[in-house]
Amino acid sequence: MEYWDAYDRHGRKTGGTLMRGAPVPEGSYHLVSCIVVRHTDGDFLLLRRAACKEAHPNILEIGVAGCALQGEDAVSCARRELREETGITCDTLTKTGRYVDDSSKTIYEGYECVTNIPKDQIRLQPEENSAYYWYTPEEFLTFFRSDQCLDRFKRRLKDYIKTIG
Repeated sequence: MEYWDAYDRHGRKTGGTLMRGAPVPEGSYHLVSCIVVRHTDGDFLLLRRAACKEAHPNILEIGVAGCALQGEDAVSCARRELREETGITCDTLTKTGRYVDDSSKTIYEGYECVTNIPKDQIRLQPEENSAYYWYTPEEFLTFFRSDQCLDRFKRRLKDYIKTIG
């Protein structure tokens, strides 16, 4: 079973504990780290969600995201998720923003990882993702503005997108 720290809407720990799959109590939120991966040549990493995923199977995702485990801060979570889902280790993460989704009781902390990993050396976690693609900045922006990109990505990344075009 996976446990998370409970936060208030402002991102302060409440001292409570949440359990994956259980309802999040009123006034509590859980923390998710989201990482946009950009290669040093400017390209962006997109991942195809595994077919076995309950939510949004087979869709393209922008970067990596995951829930912070109990006792884990947003940066530690981001580094762990990035390593687990892609094999990328990143010492320097740049904060890109914060988005609070009241309907899902989730606080999204956004980061950018710039990496020089050889593009053919991404190591996918099969239960999470089935394929990866490198998009040029132009392709990335076209995807972001299209109907193929889920609204949840558009909401979370709207401020970040302004910084790249």
